[in-house]
Amino acid sequence: VQLQASGGGLVQAGGSLRLSCASSGLTLDLYGLGWFRQFPGKAREFVAFIRWSAGSTYYGDSVKGRFTISRDSAENTVYLQMNDLKPEDTAVYYCAAHDARLMSTTPERWDYWGQGTQVTVSS
Repeated sequence: VQLQASGGGLVQAGGSLRLSCASSGLTLDLYGLGWFRQFPGKAREFVAFIRWSAGSTYYGDSVKGRFTISRDSAENTVYLQMNDLKPEDTAVYYCAAHDARLMSTTPERWDYWGQGTQVTVSS
């Protein structure tokens, strides 16, 4: 199983970025994919989740209305569109996967992780 995250970078406050997470080795209809972020010295924080087969989505309170998670079945890729970025969104962003029957905001309940991608928002 491989989850390959990309798309991070440096952006000014109010700007946008789109993160991508390409997956391989998973039967995606059995999984949900999501994004977490990690601030220095802190635990990973849930950002967003999409149940692959149904397309249902869930968001952390701090990103609702600004971030949108979506998937492309042809590319086996999940995206995180981040708009109206704030300096407090600066973090390393990780994509992850777990059983589609779950919807957990707890990192320990997620089965697979990609490498992180740094997002830096300047004020």
